[in-house]
Amino acid sequence: MIVLKDVCKSYKSGTKAIRGINLTIEDGEFVFIVGSSGSGKSTLIKLLMKELEPDSGSITVDGVNINKMKKRYIPKYRRRIGVVFQDFRLLKDRNAYDNIAFAQRVISASGKEIRRRVPEMLNMVGLSAKYKSYPRQLSGGEQQRVAIARALVNKPEYLFADEPTGNLDPENSREIMRILDQVNQNGTTVVVVTHNREIVDEMQKRVLTMQRGVIVSDDKGGYVQ
Repeated sequence: MIVLKDVCKSYKSGTKAIRGINLTIEDGEFVFIVGSSGSGKSTLIKLLMKELEPDSGSITVDGVNINKMKKRYIPKYRRRIGVVFQDFRLLKDRNAYDNIAFAQRVISASGKEIRRRVPEMLNMVGLSAKYKSYPRQLSGGEQQRVAIARALVNKPEYLFADEPTGNLDPENSREIMRILDQVNQNGTTVVVVTHNREIVDEMQKRVLTMQRGVIVSDDKGGYVQ
């Protein structure tokens, strides 16, 4: 469970990105965060990833206040999180298999574990036949599927996706969301930042709408324009 209490975050420029947010995300939920540019969506994700620190308030994950987490524990915390970005962030000099395996090597997984898990992930995202392909040889949708597989290979409890369909056409966008829905049904808590209102409406999940650093609505039945 993720709990935010009175969380505020401002940047050095003086911009107040997050203004006193209170939020609870239950284990196993699928949550969309929507809002215009500058509403604070990506800042909220970065706070959850511990890329940024709040100026005030508390962020608790599974009963642990991550504000007070010592630096040596941050890598272990991040192993519980999978992250997917709009721009894929794949290693261009490595093929699909090695991009996914890289996440396992970071946590010192055994060779046996890597040989088991990576094919499982490639199969899950429908790319078993392209395991030798490099990013330049893959379409945008395929690159994002590799990125999702990499984010999931270490079995995270939480998956945060920041505009995962931002660079994709409608067909690929729906395929990515189908995969994320499947991931959620398998027990992973999924939080997705997106501008794609059409997909949000189709998915009928919980939707948080942000404006100027504040959550202005919390719709648990799907987004309503």
